[in-house]
Amino acid sequence: MFVMRRPSSQDIERFLTASRSLPLSYDPVGIATQNPPGFRIDEHSAIVGYGDAAFERAKAALTRWKHFELGWVELFPKNAPIGPGSVVVVLVSHLGFWSLNGCRVVYAIGADQREFGFAYGTLSNHAKAGEEVFKVSVNTETGAVAYSIRAASRPRAALAQLGYPLTRALQARFRHDSARAVARAICG
Repeated sequence: MFVMRRPSSQDIERFLTASRSLPLSYDPVGIATQNPPGFRIDEHSAIVGYGDAAFERAKAALTRWKHFELGWVELFPKNAPIGPGSVVVVLVSHLGFWSLNGCRVVYAIGADQREFGFAYGTLSNHAKAGEEVFKVSVNTETGAVAYSIRAASRPRAALAQLGYPLTRALQARFRHDSARAVARAICG
């Protein structure tokens, strides 16, 4: 949903409530781990700290959605669980307008002790269609803690299709800003 002014807290709550019953806008779940035709694959990884303590703080940052504390992007509800089935709304400030986008957590990552994260998928009220993986991992040899994003997406809404170059630029900005937000959360 695109609007010309920042949505009120009541508008956001109504959008969130409506989002809970919506289907995903793509299939199958897991496309972010593949290279599906018709979807753009984007990846970004950054070292955000070193050592076991930094890894634990990075896991806590993902659990608290700190990677969405960017100023121009907000997540609702603020402390949503990251378990499969959890529905969130992403509020994005674009160049003079706002968008609300529904997402559902579709799976968790972390079968071993070296990585942790989750993926969410876009709902049918999202400007794009696709899936995004957010993950932190620790290299047992070097102790480096990495934050990684891998996304499979394509524009869905007409405005996202018309403004595809801007959409791509915002996606790239999100990936870089998100990594910096995780690094800040680890240091703070």
